[in-house]
Amino acid sequence: MSEMNRRDVLKSGLALAVAGASGQLASAAKGLSFEDYRRLDGLALATHVRRGDFTALEVLETAIARAEAVNPKINCLVEKLYDRARASVRAGLPEGPFTGVPFLLKDLGMMLEGTVTTEGSRFFRDAVANHTSTVVERYQQAGLVIFGKSASPEFGGTGTTESILFGDTRNPWDLEHSAGGSSGGSAAAVAAGILPIANATDGGGSIRIPASACGLFGMKPSRGRVPHGPVALSSVMSVTHAVSRSVRDSAALLDATHGAEPGQTLIAPGPAQSFLEASRQAPRPLRIGLVTTPITQTPVHPECLAATRKAAKLCEDLGHSIEEIQLPVDPREYFGAFGPVIAASTVHRIQSRERELGRKVTENDLEPLIWERYQADKDNSAALYYRAQRTLEQITREIALLQQRFDVLLSPTLTKPPVEIGKLSLNQDKAAYEREAISVSAFTSLYNSTGQPAMSLPLHWTAEGLPVGVMFAGRYGEEALLYQLAGQVEQASPWFEQVPELL
Repeated sequence: MSEMNRRDVLKSGLALAVAGASGQLASAAKGLSFEDYRRLDGLALATHVRRGDFTALEVLETAIARAEAVNPKINCLVEKLYDRARASVRAGLPEGPFTGVPFLLKDLGMMLEGTVTTEGSRFFRDAVANHTSTVVERYQQAGLVIFGKSASPEFGGTGTTESILFGDTRNPWDLEHSAGGSSGGSAAAVAAGILPIANATDGGGSIRIPASACGLFGMKPSRGRVPHGPVALSSVMSVTHAVSRSVRDSAALLDATHGAEPGQTLIAPGPAQSFLEASRQAPRPLRIGLVTTPITQTPVHPECLAATRKAAKLCEDLGHSIEEIQLPVDPREYFGAFGPVIAASTVHRIQSRERELGRKVTENDLEPLIWERYQADKDNSAALYYRAQRTLEQITREIALLQQRFDVLLSPTLTKPPVEIGKLSLNQDKAAYEREAISVSAFTSLYNSTGQPAMSLPLHWTAEGLPVGVMFAGRYGEEALLYQLAGQVEQASPWFEQVPELL
């Protein structure tokens, strides 16, 4: 392709016209430069592959070359599946919305037959999957090319991505700061330009926290929207989706993955139209409740408040109404219930692995704070779990009643900008950890408990250049409305061209 033709391709309506991708990479691909690659989101890449402007193998080699260049700095990849990915491309990819687009699976709960899923834990370091998760099969059917696994902390148990097994995942915007967690490996990879979209999961904020920390879009779908099977170890709180640079990539991926699998009984209501179509439509004027005080009642950093009030003003300018409110949630009741439900999942995960290995877990198998939690929680009673579930169900009803008045709730995603490496590590003193961790999911975890969809949008950067996200939560099952709002805000305040200067 001539240079003039390439410019025409990049300026077409199929591509996101974004100027100034930071840095250049001499790609291993013959016909696609890194500069060109980074200017395109996933849907645009797939369109150009279908048109023959470049091949799926060229796109894959560009992603691999970028990964090899930046992974030593940010440590986001923990398993390389390069040859497997090359073989899948050569064998012929399915025709789908993302045909030829490189993709990473989070190294937590995502099974791809014949590959290791470590759960970020030494206890699972050689756990080879004997099946492929339903959602992963749907990724493959959509044409995505899985070429690796992204880092996660042990069992997703903290709001950073640091582990004894793999080390620290660093934020491409500032290498001394965390990329967030637990989907920090995926978020760091997308922010660094390795790929435009990557798999992520969220049990307490693990899509939205790293999206905020890395300047990305992150949608947590409704509970029951995306299947967990056929074998699930994750908590009922956890859902699966992605972090991305564009809203439309996220919407199209949810189109490709939502819907019940055999045996699924908790099923989110079907959308009236595709999520991608919704992302292209402006919403009706919305009633938005503005929440600036977290459930924890802990202070919120001025940058996070500024980001949220700026988002509220933008929404008002777009024709929506804003009313500041307080959440009707007692923090002692909420966290007293949230903890046992999350703990039950961790206990089940560890004890299932004990049965597989035929031995008991030891202190040397787990992160210090996970070991301490396990010792405290392994004998929890069924009555405690039942009471916790009933409490969370009541809180869910109270939030649903609140949202009869408000279409959407707006808040900061985090109470602080991205924290420094080490502050949220599971390998430290418990008291030091708890001082920092009390507020990491102060805004996010509520919507895991209620099952509502919630999304983090990258609308603010600090004077030091760190991203700060804002969160919008919708009623259960109303991802389409959130995508409408996200698409409208993305158009009014674009962020795609905001990329870190990581060479």
